[in-house]
Amino acid sequence: MSAKVRRLTELAVLTAVSLIVFIVELQIPNPFPIPGIKLGLANIITVYAVYHYRAHEVAATVAVRLILGAVFSGNLSALLYSASGAFLCLVGMLILRRFIDEKHLWLASVFGAVLHNTGQMAAALLVTQTVQLLLYYPFLIVSGCLAGAFTGLCAQLITARIKGWKK
Repeated sequence: MSAKVRRLTELAVLTAVSLIVFIVELQIPNPFPIPGIKLGLANIITVYAVYHYRAHEVAATVAVRLILGAVFSGNLSALLYSASGAFLCLVGMLILRRFIDEKHLWLASVFGAVLHNTGQMAAALLVTQTVQLLLYYPFLIVSGCLAGAFTGLCAQLITARIKGWKK
């Protein structure tokens, strides 16, 4: 198998896994009374990919997951919010990977989660023109930091495990 085919296959598998995780997470009831708070388990795959693939490859996997996730969940209206958060998060994490090494990718994930929530809040403010939404922002930031730390630690453990397999 050529290197290009192998890489494309890896990216397709990562995209499929992130989509499956996203769909499974949709089935878990949200225990928080604040809209927009969730773990974002599919981001485990994104955090891993940011540190192991090229920027355009990660962007493609995220875009495919967002579009198919919106279609499969039947919530196309959420695509704008998801895409704005994911785009800001991805750009931020691609920059951060230059400064935060793989041993601390959980930290990049925390920053990514904050950026994701910031992108979503910006989209919500633009769409609704309701400044009172900013009252949710502190709660989103705290939950984003916790979720980002969790997903980042998961990605860090997966990275260590995969490195062990490749030896």
